[in-house]
Amino acid sequence: MNQLAAALRQLRTETGLSLAGLAAKTPYSKSSWERYLNGKTLPPREAVEALCRLAGEPVGRCVALWEIAEAEGSGRGAVPAIPATAAAPTTAQPAVPLPSPQSASPSTPPAPPPPPAPERRGVVTLAVLASICAVAVTAMVLALLLLPGPRASESLSPTAATTATPTGQGCHGADCEGRSPMAMRCAAQPDTVARHETATGAWMELRHSRVCGTTWARTWGGRIGDRIEMSVPGRTGSTHGARVGSAMDADSYVYTLMAVTAPGTVVRACFQPAAKAGAAPGLRECFDGRVR
Repeated sequence: MNQLAAALRQLRTETGLSLAGLAAKTPYSKSSWERYLNGKTLPPREAVEALCRLAGEPVGRCVALWEIAEAEGSGRGAVPAIPATAAAPTTAQPAVPLPSPQSASPSTPPAPPPPPAPERRGVVTLAVLASICAVAVTAMVLALLLLPGPRASESLSPTAATTATPTGQGCHGADCEGRSPMAMRCAAQPDTVARHETATGAWMELRHSRVCGTTWARTWGGRIGDRIEMSVPGRTGSTHGARVGSAMDADSYVYTLMAVTAPGTVVRACFQPAAKAGAAPGLRECFDGRVR
């Protein structure tokens, strides 16, 4: 876990982003990143991959460290201890007189030593197998950590840059309509189309993924019962909404589903604050943004 946290802190330094900046560019909150970077909590694998992409680094090394930390945390990486063999009880044997030099036959070969007890052979075999497995795992980890990969300085050609997609992208274009940006991994490196602070202090953003060709809205800093909505004016079936339904939602981000959008598309986001007890609902606030 400590090695993973140190690697993540180095990547965060390379991005030049603060905790708030990481929260703005990823699906994870500022407090979550604080726990991940200080080794207090094992981050999701998706968070590790997102930070690698923000830093322009290959994901292989950090994912290898994450898999080691995850295995240690779950107990799957522990090697079972080999129980010590209890000393076999000794049995007194009657004394046997040594043969005299005259009676000993020089041609008689010495008796071979007795074979080890079956129990001892089993313990030795287990110890050898455990050592072989430990060496193999260590070699595999070192190969992953030392395997060279492309650096951020090795920029892609203009054509490759426009066609590159994040690892695990689940949809593109029309296939993404009405689907979650988190589940489809379209929120790895989105653009912020527009941002708005509401009268209640909550924030809203319109986010666009170039690789998925979609836009969605998100909110944070709100209260339970707040609602958000995102739509493409003039297009039927493109309206998607979400609600802050719990204290956990209020402490993190709440997202709408995605709508397919091309560059130049105008997208609208609306915020409806929760009604206070005994009071009328607050004013609905809307704003537009154009996809670039």
